[in-house]
Amino acid sequence: MPKSILAFIENKDGKFKNSAFEVVSVANKTAKETGKELVLLAIGNDLEKEAESLRKYGAVKLICAELNSLNSYSPDNSIKYSASSFAKVISECAVQHDADVIILSATSLGKDLAGRIAIKTDSAVFNDCIDVKTESGKITASRPVFAGKSITDIASDSEKIVISIRPNVFKPELNESPVVNCEKADLSKMNLSENDFKAVVKEISVSSEKLDVAEADRIVSGGRGLREPENFKLIENLAAAIGAATGASRAVVDAGWRPHSEQVGQTGKTVSPSLYIACGISGAIQHLAGMSSSKCIVAINKDKDAPIFQIANYGIIGDVFEIIPALTDEFKKVLSN
Repeated sequence: MPKSILAFIENKDGKFKNSAFEVVSVANKTAKETGKELVLLAIGNDLEKEAESLRKYGAVKLICAELNSLNSYSPDNSIKYSASSFAKVISECAVQHDADVIILSATSLGKDLAGRIAIKTDSAVFNDCIDVKTESGKITASRPVFAGKSITDIASDSEKIVISIRPNVFKPELNESPVVNCEKADLSKMNLSENDFKAVVKEISVSSEKLDVAEADRIVSGGRGLREPENFKLIENLAAAIGAATGASRAVVDAGWRPHSEQVGQTGKTVSPSLYIACGISGAIQHLAGMSSSKCIVAINKDKDAPIFQIANYGIIGDVFEIIPALTDEFKKVLSN
């Protein structure tokens, strides 16, 4: 029986996240290059009905670990997430399916899990990768270092590897499979105990009115050029006019103007929307590392030498307090017709 690649895919409210399709695509490509079987694992409730959405990216086998069943091993049966129990389920599933490569997304959840899984499976770790390839049957990867100023190639002598891939960098490739076979994970064989639930997440509160910047197709971001937090209303108005998410630079988040969930950049979220409008953002390398893969970048800044203009598709040199309201009004007129 050939070895396999286990891909852990994330879901939110019963729907697979965009990052899930990226992971499936990368794992499917790597499985074909190494001659391994591809196995997908998801943890949640009633995910079988969403399995069809994975088929066009090459999924063939999906293992579903029911969150309700996982809760039965916990002293508190209402958990949403537990790092230790999730890591154990993924690690035990890898053992059961003879997987020596585990691939997941480098989201907040993925970053929390990758090291734990590596310890449990005695594996090497390739973190936050922006490229994964196979050379002479050996898997290698590339990842940014020094805040994105350089790219390093990594490899390991270990046959066991945990790979986390940076979200919104890999484009999901269509590779339709005939059918996705679903089966439920047998949690009784995964050695779960109360010790795996010492730290748990019981409630996740998210504003229903705001788009997740990591999932959005359009983003309007603001920086220190807005001068004070009250002026972010300009960003919110423009974002609302075009159905975009609101983003922010690190300086703005560090100053307490905006929540960390909106931060775009090396220490925030990596995004790859169809449209990214940067307002009053100079374009420090850390910020560019998180949004430079956007399909269309529009920069608004009064400094004509701002680094953001070097990667922008369209640049507007001027005062954001004049340009943003004018853009907002114009978008409202055009989109109302």
